[in-house]
Parts: sequence; C-alpha cells; structure tokens
Amino acid sequence: MLFGSEIDTAAWGFVAVALAGTLGYLLGSLVGWAIGAYGGRPLLERRGRWLHLSPATFDRAEAWFDRRGDWAVFLGRVTPVVRSFISIPAGVFRSPFPRYTLLTLLGSAIWCFGFAALGWAAGASWERVDNAFRYVEYVVVVTVLLAAAALLWHRLRRRRRPADEPA
Repeated sequence: MLFGSEIDTAAWGFVAVALAGTLGYLLGSLVGWAIGAYGGRPLLERRGRWLHLSPATFDRAEAWFDRRGDWAVFLGRVTPVVRSFISIPAGVFRSPFPRYTLLTLLGSAIWCFGFAALGWAAGASWERVDNAFRYVEYVVVVTVLLAAAALLWHRLRRRRRPADEPA
C-alpha cells in the first residue's frame, strides 16, 4: 500500500522504493544546502573538524567547485562517500538553489534506482546474497572499530604530549 493505493506488481514496487529513496535523499540534501547557505564559511571554519574538514580540505573543495561549477553537485551526488558531504559545501559556495535541486534530484535518482534495481535483481534469493556477503559485513565492522580505536588512541596520545614536544 502506498497512499491508500495497492502496489500490485513488482515493477510498481521497484518504482515506489526508488522514488521514496530519491525524495528522501533530496529532502535531506536540501537541509544540508540550507545549513551551508545560512551558516556559510564561518560555520565550516568553526565546526569543519566535525566533518573532518581542515582548512586545506576546504580550500581544495572550493577550488573543485570553482572548476566544475554546478556539475560539482551532480558529480558529488553520484560519487560514493562524497555524496554524503556535498550538500553543505554546495550551500556555502552558493550553488544556485534551483540548479542544485535539479542536479541533486538527478544524481540521487540514479543512485536510488540503481540500488532498487540491485534489490529487485536479488529478488527472492536475497538471503543467499546476504549470506554470501556476511563476511564482507564483518570486515567492514572490524575496519570501522579499528579506525575508531586508532583515532581515539591518536587523540589521547596528542593530549598527553607536553606542549614543547614535537608532534
């Protein structure tokens, strides 16, 4: 059921899932753009470390936006990992809202329809696919835990270091 209408075919289910994902990504990215547009560069300079955004990284992002123009949004939206962080810089660098929205919608649609297609292709054999990739899930979890432990160790070590000791 979707808005009171029954989804009676797999094709309509595919479309409904892909559109829901696309709209969800779009709404979230519009919030990110607004944060960037209204918070501006001072927000990223003050809180950029939360996003692992150093001044050098910020300068590279600004140069990338300058070179690519509006297409930086589309390229960022279809690039794994980057897609999660492109909205705030797009707002900061004043990507025009209508074009930003259109390019984000297109990039998100490609991403969501692609994932929905993978799910549809897996179909009834999704359990077999899930079992085949179980070990990949373990590797990802262990990698994240190790990275978090290394980050914590690095921060603790940096705090304990006297001010006159070299880094």
